[in-house]
Amino acid sequence: MDRLDAMRLFTRVVDRRSFTQAAHDLDIPRSTATQVIRQLEERLGVRLLQRTTRTVRPTLDGEAYYRRCIAILDDVEDAEGAFLGATPKGMLRIEVQGTIARHFVIPGLPDFLDRHPGIEIAMSESDRWVDVVREGVDCVLRYGALPDSDLVARTVTTLGRITCAAPAYLERHGTPETPTDLARHRAVGIRSITTGALTPFEFEQAGGTTRIGVPAPFSVTGTESFRDGVLLGLGLAQMPLFHIERDLAEGRLVRVLAAYPVPSAPVSLLYPRNRQLSPRVRLFIDWVARRFADHRAF
Repeated sequence: MDRLDAMRLFTRVVDRRSFTQAAHDLDIPRSTATQVIRQLEERLGVRLLQRTTRTVRPTLDGEAYYRRCIAILDDVEDAEGAFLGATPKGMLRIEVQGTIARHFVIPGLPDFLDRHPGIEIAMSESDRWVDVVREGVDCVLRYGALPDSDLVARTVTTLGRITCAAPAYLERHGTPETPTDLARHRAVGIRSITTGALTPFEFEQAGGTTRIGVPAPFSVTGTESFRDGVLLGLGLAQMPLFHIERDLAEGRLVRVLAAYPVPSAPVSLLYPRNRQLSPRVRLFIDWVARRFADHRAF
């Protein structure tokens, strides 16, 4: 087995967490798979896999080697595909903020995967800042302002936000009439995973954006917990409209300070600046952009 085939076997073992299943996928004996991985570890001089009676997991060195193998195999596949005129195929690794995924990305995936049966999608959900090169991620979809980075950021849409609260909160604390009233109120805070800082309330006013810090006895980093806290009446919040449309329509949340508009927030696709995008990544990026173009009303 040559080095590329050994890399393919190794990545399959990591993906499947099993020598038996990886060997079955590649139609080789399990004993051959075990021998090839042992020879690979001997050649590299490191232990790549942690074996137990129930599963197989990569070591720290194995994780690093796995990411390098994925990048190399993707490049080989894309280079050959360009000359053979092959349709895009292979694994697409994306990182998506969960609420965005559930509202805009996942509902369209049946059609996308039907049209491109050679593509597999491995999607991770989080709000954290991802090192796309080190972690082997092809592209990231993020909502909100972005920190400075070397990544290419393509804005695919902007989503409206409003200030809102649960009726139970307004019954206990009253309804603010102007942003200055917020000093006497409390918020459900949303914190940055990277900095830990609370996100201030923002209002569009003459001369720019006004930012106001509101006391937040309860704060979170996850968007679903953020919404849950607001629904429970723990405080005011500024939330993307698409996330709470049904809550507003059914009376679980009420818009406040409607005369003071909240700036819209961008949705961006991020990918490495210095990496040649594979056909499947370009295909996915263009598809996501079209998905959001169909939701401009938000």
